[in-house]
Amino acid sequence: MAGHVQDRWFKNVPGPDGKTVKVKTERYGVGHRYRARYIAPDGSEKSKSFPDKQKRKADAWLSNIEADMSQGRYIDPAAGAVTFGQYAKEWMAGLTIDPVTRESVEIRLRVHALPYLGDRPLASFRPSHLRAWMRQLEETGRAASYRRSIFANVSAVFTAAVEDRVIAENPCRARSVRAPALDGRKVKPWSVDRVMAMHEALPDVYREMVSLGAGCGLRQGEIFGLAVEDVDFLGGVIRVTRQVKLIRGVQAVFGPPKGAKERHVPLPESVAAALEAHITRHQPVDLTLPWKTPDGPPVTASLLFVNAGRQSLHRTRFNRAVWHPALVSAGIPLGRENGMHALRHFYASILLDAGESIKALSEYLGHHDPSFTLRTYTHLMPNSEARTRAAVDRVLRGPDNPQDGPDTAHGPVRASDLEGDQNSHN
Repeated sequence: MAGHVQDRWFKNVPGPDGKTVKVKTERYGVGHRYRARYIAPDGSEKSKSFPDKQKRKADAWLSNIEADMSQGRYIDPAAGAVTFGQYAKEWMAGLTIDPVTRESVEIRLRVHALPYLGDRPLASFRPSHLRAWMRQLEETGRAASYRRSIFANVSAVFTAAVEDRVIAENPCRARSVRAPALDGRKVKPWSVDRVMAMHEALPDVYREMVSLGAGCGLRQGEIFGLAVEDVDFLGGVIRVTRQVKLIRGVQAVFGPPKGAKERHVPLPESVAAALEAHITRHQPVDLTLPWKTPDGPPVTASLLFVNAGRQSLHRTRFNRAVWHPALVSAGIPLGRENGMHALRHFYASILLDAGESIKALSEYLGHHDPSFTLRTYTHLMPNSEARTRAAVDRVLRGPDNPQDGPDTAHGPVRASDLEGDQNSHN
């Protein structure tokens, strides 16, 4: 709907001769002279005042408003007055993700964003404000990966505000604002000796967790939630359908694997034998937990691993009371890099060394995107030169002269190279 610019210092009145003349109003010389007014799409009247000698500016502002409305790009100028903190709380209240992920997002925003950004109106944010906040965040000493997650959550709030027509642009998308770069450290998988040492150091009741992590690539929560009915001994497959998660760090629930991505993982014979022996020694325990939320529907599973009280394992307590002492006993340094996730890295390294594809490895690990798997483990992929030489030599030497070949061949071909070449076709 068309608007107009009102002159509040002068008004038009009929003159003595019947012609319209301009006369001063009671507001003459007081406050801003011009007020641009229009009717918003919701039917409410909106306006903005301009000082004397800025009639053209008022007209231009009103023209832009009308153009935005006609093109469906209109944003209420007053909407951006809501603060980041107010909008972020509304945004968090409307999240439909699983409770554990919601809790993580709330903690990141409450601790690391709201104290710095919460009181500023959304429309007032500039890229410089985000750059200053990120410098403060860096000074806290938090890991780059964690700061990157915080930045992603803040950016998601701004994106929602853009989609809700509260602000026009997301300041986190400015070219001068960049997400924290990930640490350049590469994953260094455990050696076989270290895996075996950890296997022996754990109490017998938990020992085969190492087999599942190093031999099947399961995450800690997935191991905690693995039930005997998930293991197909005849088919040689483990169905990863649940994990044990903690709500507010206290309430245990069953939930789908990370990313809600169920998967089937090959079950090696060695791991199957270890699990069969474990089940013989330690009877699975039927345990009922709510699904996804504390008030979710009850789900019962015959878990392979529980605590001494025959309850689900608590991540923090298990790490402190079981995993860390076992690390010390095995002569392995304490640290984040030597958590149970190190077993998944070992699993990835042996599959890549055997020539398995990144796509298959990504599926077995339950990654959301093969490109993530590639970025994480590309440095572990074996050198293809030896496999290339072996492939050509097998054809050109012939069965009667296996030792003949180019004099320029460099070094022996490893057995793992030949196995990798065969497995790459699977």
